[in-house]
Amino acid sequence: MRRVRDAGGRRSAARLRGAHAGGSAPRARGARDGGGGRARRRAVSAGGTVGAGGAPDRDLGAERAHGAGAGGAGADRHRPRRSAGASRRRVGAAASSGGSRAPLGTRRVSCRGLPQGGAREGRLAGTGNTGSHVPSARVRRDRGSVIPRIVPTLLAPLVVPERRVAPRRVAPAVVAAALPGPGRERLAQGDILAVTTGQQPGLFTGPLYTIYKALSAIALARRLEREGGVAVVPVFWVAGDDHDFAEANHTWIVDSQGDLAELRLRERPPEAPLLPLARERCGVEIEATLERLRAATPETEFKAHVLGWLGSAYRPDATLADAFAEALHALLGPHGLVVLRAHDRGAKQTAAPAVLAALSVTLPDGHTPVLVEARLGRDRLRAEGDGWVTRRSGERFTRAELERIARDTPDRLSPNVLLRPVVEAVLLPTVAYVAGPAELEYLPDAAPLYDVVGGGAGGGGGGGIARQVPVPRWSGVLVEARVDKFIARHGLRLEDFNGRPGELETRLVRETLPPDTEARFAELRRSIEEQYARLVPVVERVDPTLVRPVESARNGALAATQEIEKKLLASLKRENETLLRQLARAQATLAPRGEPQERVLTLASFLIRYGPGLLEALQQEVARWADAS
Repeated sequence: MRRVRDAGGRRSAARLRGAHAGGSAPRARGARDGGGGRARRRAVSAGGTVGAGGAPDRDLGAERAHGAGAGGAGADRHRPRRSAGASRRRVGAAASSGGSRAPLGTRRVSCRGLPQGGAREGRLAGTGNTGSHVPSARVRRDRGSVIPRIVPTLLAPLVVPERRVAPRRVAPAVVAAALPGPGRERLAQGDILAVTTGQQPGLFTGPLYTIYKALSAIALARRLEREGGVAVVPVFWVAGDDHDFAEANHTWIVDSQGDLAELRLRERPPEAPLLPLARERCGVEIEATLERLRAATPETEFKAHVLGWLGSAYRPDATLADAFAEALHALLGPHGLVVLRAHDRGAKQTAAPAVLAALSVTLPDGHTPVLVEARLGRDRLRAEGDGWVTRRSGERFTRAELERIARDTPDRLSPNVLLRPVVEAVLLPTVAYVAGPAELEYLPDAAPLYDVVGGGAGGGGGGGIARQVPVPRWSGVLVEARVDKFIARHGLRLEDFNGRPGELETRLVRETLPPDTEARFAELRRSIEEQYARLVPVVERVDPTLVRPVESARNGALAATQEIEKKLLASLKRENETLLRQLARAQATLAPRGEPQERVLTLASFLIRYGPGLLEALQQEVARWADAS
């Protein structure tokens, strides 16, 4: 079963390719990088609980609702001015009381203390501003230091969808499933359209592409509203039904030394039921995980606020789905994003008729697109006789039993990856769905389900429901100053980091070889080939049985030459430890674990270094993407 995720798909499409039209070219910098420990992949470990940096009185993302759609109530909120002393507050100190306040789920936290620099002061990525970047392990005290260069990459050309869906009201139960804020107010205001996207819950908001999906939906909704004259609301569908705990229980950061580090919550026992993430609590382990994040990241003026933002959402008593929803809402809710908890009981009851209608569909793998929570947890259903049987536990359900579940405990029924967008189109007047590369591939397979499900759950009745148009999300890479300097100094391109493991390392070490070394090795290999080629006919005339030993000797000589070259490179690698350490750190941020940055790293470690100015710059970059087509 394919899962609802922005997964691999056409992996090459999201890899580093440098800036295309609208992207910024690498800047030449002559300064040299500093030293540090050897780069490595490791899990950060530290004990204890969240300290002063984890106090609940702070917010990130509520500083300025810069990107809310037109008409969003409360959307044009500005951050408070700060005194010079406030910008130099000691790291780790709790945020002072007062200042403007913004909602974080059901809590309210202060955004005072967040810097006023960033994109709004002209520090846009790619502008050539080479001011000081965040040092690896020192406090950044100058407010408004330059943020990373943002290089857009292209998943697929953006084609702005034509309207196929008529504006309509959203059912009150569905509106109630959204977290409160200006976006929800717009969702409830009358006949509207929606631009949707979604993702499974992840630890600390998951990989960067989750944020990129949300920003893409915001930007596209604003454009469609501006051009169409109808309210268009960006909605993020939190897929709390998902049960893949192994994907949701960890995230990756770049630590204070520039190394790749994993933060892991805990493991789910193999025999445990596959609970939906909407019922999987963070547990007491989340406090230690937050502490590991605190210990692993550099001390900056933003750190306490980022830890507070995450700590307010990811609490021991919160489920992973609700924690993810609250964190995303605190970050982008003030920008107009509606964070919809699709696992909410009211939303589930509204969607139940559509889910039940899909029981009549048999997919090529022999199962229906419907899952039920049974004895072993979430399980797929297949039709058998006059009922349905679960794939793993073998439990049998009649139509009447499934209808009773839909009525009394609707959270036990859920759509699979193909049915989910159909259910979404039933609940929301969706004009476009912002998708990742894998979703772009499988969404066409869902087409037959739209006619089968029809207008259930408020979809308008009769003759099927309109398909939302899939739109590729924005994609990009954040290039930090130290990495930019390394790239420029060694004449590299971003796409050079896409190669096989060790390929770029060998290339850079070869460049340190003494002059003519490679030419001498090539000449030696050529000479071996030529001399043995001359010897073979002579030997063959005397004794043809000796030709094979001669060829073996030639191959041995070539192998010995290659072995000498390998040992020489190994020796140079030891001598160039600093160079390779810098390369490993560049790879840790640009292509962590050999994958695109946006698929591995979480936003939190970048926000700790650069603050909300980075989020503003990303939003402006995504807005340019949405307006460019």
